[in-house]
Amino acid sequence: AYGVEQSSCFHSLRAISLTSGLTKLYYREDCKFGYRDSIFKKLDAGKYIITHVSYMLSKEVNINVSYGAIRNELNNRKIETPTLKQISNVICDIRVSKLPDPLVVGNAGSFFKNPIVTIEAYESLLQKYPEIVAFPFGDQMKLSAGWLIDRAGWKGHSQNGAGVYKNHALVLINDGTNSGGDIWQLAMDIQADVLTKYGVEVAPEVNVWG
Repeated sequence: AYGVEQSSCFHSLRAISLTSGLTKLYYREDCKFGYRDSIFKKLDAGKYIITHVSYMLSKEVNINVSYGAIRNELNNRKIETPTLKQISNVICDIRVSKLPDPLVVGNAGSFFKNPIVTIEAYESLLQKYPEIVAFPFGDQMKLSAGWLIDRAGWKGHSQNGAGVYKNHALVLINDGTNSGGDIWQLAMDIQADVLTKYGVEVAPEVNVWG
């Protein structure tokens, strides 16, 4: 998130098997991290509860302001050479402004992953939508799922008590009157509409139970 992957400083984790009750140690290479992906979403999905996570942090200061919203907010605050603390404060403020408090409005944070497409697919979309938001991702491009959903007209939409948060198109909210099925139906409606309009699939990031 915000231009950084947690896997870059991840060291290891401990997890308890739901079948045997035994604890297993995973190192970074064991977790098979990818973009919004890991072994716990594939081979070991639903098999473990993660209880401890360890990170190896650098003692060297590495300032990363590659994420657009961070740069914009630093510019707004007229901060040219930010400290790590200032960047931390900016990120926290951005999150508060975009994401609803789950204690007040039911939500699971970002519901969809940003889709990864080929350079050719991106260039084709760019010709049709010059304002499309995207970021380099290796030899591919990562599209902003929030932009796609917003541009498709879903931001602020509500149906059967399930809705798309007015401040962030990636966040689906529950007003307390609906079921998980209503949230899932809204997600599938959004997914189908984005696929029809842009030829791009926005896949759910959340784990779905039931």
